[in-house]
Order: sequence, then structure tokens, then C-alpha cells
Amino acid sequence: MEIPAINLKAIVLAHWLLTVWGSMGLLSSYAWSNFSVLAVGVWAIAQRDSIDAVLMFLMGLAVTILTDIIHFGIFYPPQLLVAVSGFSAGMAILSLLLKPVSCFFVYQMYRERGGDYNVNFGFPTVSRNRDTYQSIDQQDESSGPTNPFNQAPDTKPGVRTY
Repeated sequence: MEIPAINLKAIVLAHWLLTVWGSMGLLSSYAWSNFSVLAVGVWAIAQRDSIDAVLMFLMGLAVTILTDIIHFGIFYPPQLLVAVSGFSAGMAILSLLLKPVSCFFVYQMYRERGGDYNVNFGFPTVSRNRDTYQSIDQQDESSGPTNPFNQAPDTKPGVRTY
């Protein structure tokens, strides 16, 4: 199944517009968090070959999903919605609903740029892959008893004594 290509510029532009409209009635912390992530998205657009920029944009989108839910849970406008705060809340909720879809497409772009995200927390791991190991029982044919370490022949002249 072929996934349709969505331009990173379209994703950043759509979320920028929804964030501008969504921040009209919500707190400035909503705007700061979303605009900061969108700035990383602009960085990902500017550097087309950067894997780090796309990964940071993807992680930022994922984090703002959680922070947007917290913002709505704590600071959602009261029951007496006026036109501006109702429109603002609606656009912010629409932005939140589009973020998982955007994360999917940004992850596809991350994979296209050569990224392969493996979680590594720095703990040593044991690998069972023994394909790259060479047995010590078998001798390589190119190394003989005269040159046991496969060194190049010495072409430098010896030390002169005067």
C-alpha cells in the first residue's frame, strides 16, 4: 500500500494557521509550546537532508499532543463561550485532532530521509548475531607464517649509523 506523500510545508502551514486561531482565546503557554514546535518544523523544511530536524519536529508534535490535552483539561473556556473563545477552542481542538495524522506523515518523512529510530537508553546489550565474528580456529589464506599480522612490507630505508 502506497502512502500518499504530504509536503512538510503543508503540515507546518496547517498547524501554524490552527495555532494562530487557537491561541486567540487560550493562554500564552499554548501558543508558546505550539509555535516552538513549529519553529523546529521550519528548521526541518530549511534543512532537507537533516534527520535530526525531522525527528525533533516529530517528538515536538508528540509532546504537544499531551500538553494540549492538559491545556484543554485545565484552561478550557467556561460554559459562557463568546464567539472568539468558542472559535479559538474549536481551532485548537481541530489542531489537536490533526496532530496524530501529522505525526504519521512526519514519521514517514523521517524514514524517507534515512532515519531509523531505535530506542537506546545506554544500557549495555548482548547480541546473539555471530555473523560478523571470525573463528580463531581457521587461518586466513592471505596471512602466512612470514607475515602473521597482514602488515604491508616495510618500504622505508633503515636507520643509518654514521
